[in-house]
Amino acid sequence: MVPQSMMYVGELRCKATHGPSNVELVTDAPTDNQGRGESFSPTDLVVTAMATCQVTTMGIGAQRDNVALNGTKVYAEKHMSTEGPRRIARIVIRIDFPAGIPREYRGKLENTARTCPVARSLHPDVLVEQTFSYPD
Repeated sequence: MVPQSMMYVGELRCKATHGPSNVELVTDAPTDNQGRGESFSPTDLVVTAMATCQVTTMGIGAQRDNVALNGTKVYAEKHMSTEGPRRIARIVIRIDFPAGIPREYRGKLENTARTCPVARSLHPDVLVEQTFSYPD
């Protein structure tokens, strides 16, 4: 367990502090939900957590298998529901790998991304559109 503390600072902003490092993160309500949109919203962080979890878990395996993922880029989009309760309805993630990823290793990377801990934690109603791009 990683200790964290959070505080509502007012005007639809929160500050979270990561216990071990004391790194602070500020969230802001999005502009389409009464906020100023000056920082990540809590739902932005869900999508960011998904994308970074995918790359991190792929990196763990790739490091062990001596496959270089340095330079991998991730593009993520969050789409909120337009009807019913406000929630994340769809997440779109594209992972662009650097050249040189062995063809026989790509399936392992893709399975690792799709089954990362954050992906496994999302409600099944959240549609995830995932693509992987290799330059060669």
